[in-house]
Amino acid sequence: MSVKKEASGRRSVQVEIELPGTPEEVWQAIATGPGISSWFLPAEFEELDGKPVAVKLNFGPGMEISSAVTAWDPPRVFATEANGLVPGSPPIANEWTVEARGGGTCTLRIVQSLFASTDDWDDQLEGAKSGLASFLSILRIYLTHFRGQRSAMMKWMVSAAGTEAEAWEALTAALGLQGMSVGQRGTAPAGVPALGGVVEYVTQNPYDALLRLDKPGPGVAALGAVNFGGPSMVALNVYLYGDRAAGTVAHETALWDAWFQKHFPMPNEVEQERMTA
Repeated sequence: MSVKKEASGRRSVQVEIELPGTPEEVWQAIATGPGISSWFLPAEFEELDGKPVAVKLNFGPGMEISSAVTAWDPPRVFATEANGLVPGSPPIANEWTVEARGGGTCTLRIVQSLFASTDDWDDQLEGAKSGLASFLSILRIYLTHFRGQRSAMMKWMVSAAGTEAEAWEALTAALGLQGMSVGQRGTAPAGVPALGGVVEYVTQNPYDALLRLDKPGPGVAALGAVNFGGPSMVALNVYLYGDRAAGTVAHETALWDAWFQKHFPMPNEVEQERMTA
């Protein structure tokens, strides 16, 4: 386990990634609402007297999480603190540090920490670290190919039958991406809304993949399968970039809504009880 434990009770995990761009460009992507929205989740900063005091992340309907900004030193460091995602868990603090490197790159370091007297919450830290990997890969693609461009996003997370592995198999098969590998071009077959691009990242621990898109426009598609202890879920996040991104999202969203309803329909009560038993 990579959780660092200190005598004070502080427990932390650390993630580092090298990114293209100046500190100011990386800061714009990680410490502004439009920047965070271009690779992670819809985000908005609250300000008081011109200084950020909180950041809100929208995980979905009724799932908005607000974190207090506890440090702010652009373009080098900012820190936040939020309540734990699990009821009764201690608050989680995040520190984001940008350091300039040679060759027009920066190192981004993220430290997530909490205070606890037992190991009960170590899995929460490990899970947060694991969950960041795919999103940081999106950030790298964004800064490499689409830096500074306007963005728009559409996203789905729906129930799927079977195990996590079976859900992943069902999603990738339906999208024509079964057995994909990095560098391979993937294009959705007839009957699927426009989706095509080059595979940039794929892993089965967890089940995640990223495509750098040219259809339905320039962007990134992130797909995955997860299980949080109930029914398995499949997810698709599509980030589109450029002046046409918002219009394309407005057009494509209804097509994808219909596609998900056809291939991953909401379970009825009997099916839901069977899936969660």
